[in-house]
Amino acid sequence: MARPAPSHTPFVEVRQSTMLKKPLRIEGEYRREADGRLVREVRVPYAETTTLSAGEAVIERAGRAPRRVSLQQVPELEAIQNGFGALLAGDVERLERTYQVQSEGTLQAWTMRMQPRDPKLARTLARIDLHGQGSELLCVESHPARGEPQRTLMAAAATAAAGVEDAQALAALCHGTAR
Repeated sequence: MARPAPSHTPFVEVRQSTMLKKPLRIEGEYRREADGRLVREVRVPYAETTTLSAGEAVIERAGRAPRRVSLQQVPELEAIQNGFGALLAGDVERLERTYQVQSEGTLQAWTMRMQPRDPKLARTLARIDLHGQGSELLCVESHPARGEPQRTLMAAAATAAAGVEDAQALAALCHGTAR
């Protein structure tokens, strides 16, 4: 899954909550810049850019001053920067410092399970399952310690999710089982 920087991919994120009548669908693009920054640009249903770099997250929305947050205050974001930065860079050693990694499946349909090594992070994040085919990452499925998983469809799965609202159909796209 290593990708040379800069790289980018579309995403569709689906957040479920008992407080929502239907899942919240967020669309945009993830980028890895040449300098290692990770950028999440949300385009729908609102515009927001989050940049992870140098130990901080910078959150920008139109009409507001940028908000800066230390990644030490938000261990989930720090784990994303460490884990996914390492994953995209092909740095297995760095990835395994943050997560215990297991993989299964075949080249045509594989899953990589990442469980946080940090006990503090593990209190809020049980694991992250990555689903893919070949060298393409189709979906990132975050499993919180409590609650429903959050799915982020990427690349071809995000494109295939256009107009799809059904939760089971989105899960099938995430797991690479959609026909």
